[in-house]
Amino acid sequence: MIEGIWPWVAFNALVLALLALDLGVFHRKAHAVGVREAGAWSAVWIGLSLLFCFGVYRYAGAQAGTEWLTGYLIEKSLSVDNIFVFVLIFAAFRVPAAYQHRVLFWGILGALIMRAAMILGGVLLLERFDGVIYVFGAFLIFTGLRMAFQTEKKIDVEAGLGVRLARRMMPVTPDFHGSRFFVRQEGALAATPLFVALVVVELTDLVFAVDSIPAIFAVTRDPFIVYTSNVFAILGLRSLYFLLASVVDRFHLLKYGLAAILVFVGGKMFVADFYHVPTPVSLGFIAAALVVSVIASLVVPPKHMPHVDAGENPSAE
Repeated sequence: MIEGIWPWVAFNALVLALLALDLGVFHRKAHAVGVREAGAWSAVWIGLSLLFCFGVYRYAGAQAGTEWLTGYLIEKSLSVDNIFVFVLIFAAFRVPAAYQHRVLFWGILGALIMRAAMILGGVLLLERFDGVIYVFGAFLIFTGLRMAFQTEKKIDVEAGLGVRLARRMMPVTPDFHGSRFFVRQEGALAATPLFVALVVVELTDLVFAVDSIPAIFAVTRDPFIVYTSNVFAILGLRSLYFLLASVVDRFHLLKYGLAAILVFVGGKMFVADFYHVPTPVSLGFIAAALVVSVIASLVVPPKHMPHVDAGENPSAE
């Protein structure tokens, strides 16, 4: 395990510096993120992730490096579901393309804090109650099977918990006020629809984290590897959204690959006391499930092409 306080301090300092550079320099002015820009940023975040993985490999050994890469791939693959829901959220609230990056930036910043708390809670549970690993495994298997067999349902974002929660907290203006989350009207503080969209994004990520974090605990119990692989996958989620938002509905068979990953990881938790599945095997299975499901989506046409009305296309230039 990677121990000591300094790796944590150095990593969080690096993340804060990257976020400050992102928002304060490269996205200081609100604008619609196009495909070329999103592709470039995706390459940057993936490159930084692989560079950090190499650092873990050199610092803690090949086993830790492989565990980190496997955890990163799990989180990255499961984040595709987030992208589809983000498209629905922005379409439901008619968030202008120029302000979508701002919502995702602050949403992901909040997600980092929530996930750190969830990872800490998961580590404490696993240390004190060995049987929790079976609960995690059963939950992942159930989630995977449900994902594979459930039919597509239309999500009513406006009727969701996040919207009701935001509207109870304070008044909500009917219109956007630029990139502002709050404004003062007649001396009272009011939220804008942009803030309501942010609340829904935060709650959505919390729901998806319930799947992804237990899945990574099947790969490693090292909290530093779990946390850092999660963070790097989340940091690249914004650019991945702008890159895939307009085509994510084409990967209609990807859910079966994600379901297979969840069932595999859940099963791995159940047999952990009797047989240790080598991490390279886990990595290979996860990569193969993703590649096969993506290729199958492109080769096998869907019975009906789903259409997602994303409002202003975030990837259009």
